[in-house]
Amino acid sequence: MTDSLQHHRHGPVVHLQLHRPDLHNAFDADLIETLTSALVAIGDDPAVRVVVLEGAGPSFSAGADLNWMRGMAGASEAENRTDALALARLMRTLDELPRPTIARVHGAAFGGGVGLVACCDIAIGAPEAKFGLTESKLGLLPAVISPYVIEAIGARQARRWFATAEIFDAAEALRIGLLHAVVPAEELDAAVKRQVDLLLKAGPVASREAKALVRRVAAEHDRNRLDHDNADLIARLRVSAEGQEGLGAFLDKRKPGWIA
Repeated sequence: MTDSLQHHRHGPVVHLQLHRPDLHNAFDADLIETLTSALVAIGDDPAVRVVVLEGAGPSFSAGADLNWMRGMAGASEAENRTDALALARLMRTLDELPRPTIARVHGAAFGGGVGLVACCDIAIGAPEAKFGLTESKLGLLPAVISPYVIEAIGARQARRWFATAEIFDAAEALRIGLLHAVVPAEELDAAVKRQVDLLLKAGPVASREAKALVRRVAAEHDRNRLDHDNADLIARLRVSAEGQEGLGAFLDKRKPGWIA
């Protein structure tokens, strides 16, 4: 890891901490590349079961670094496209990571920081957290992160927040679906740990395939194909080693082998 990203591993759980606290963990090209590479490596490591994404210092992530934005303002359209595609790759890598992900959110989460929260499977925030899709104030739009934010909060809410650039609090983030839970700041770590513990009780293969199932079902409009694909999936899981162990443990009233 570079200085901009800290990697802490506790058994099957990896904590990735955005580590530019003096800059409120704002994005630049280095952080985008480093975080993307870390996520790709995690996706290739079968021993990793859960990923927690968090920020160092007073904020989760305040969006784009001002110096980075200044440089891109003077760059060509082609250079800006390449830069935007790097951010798009980061968001898609996080969204499609074949491991459950948890966003631990405190302080500011603006712009791309909101995108990171939206890409995680579970998002837990402190009451003091603040959110904003503030790009329109600059004559821009949250285009790259829009697929993930719209999926999280819905098109109707996105139309408001994308256009107004209004800052909203954790209670509103919970109401519109960006957060799953809001807990007192002193309970944030405990709340994250509860979710980690629940995820570690799930079958490793099942937890890896869960988000792929949701994505496929949400996108498929052919009900006959969906029925056949889902029947194929459950049949494969039932006869798999993990499925056999899980069913056997349930019937024998014991813990499955993947629970320590």
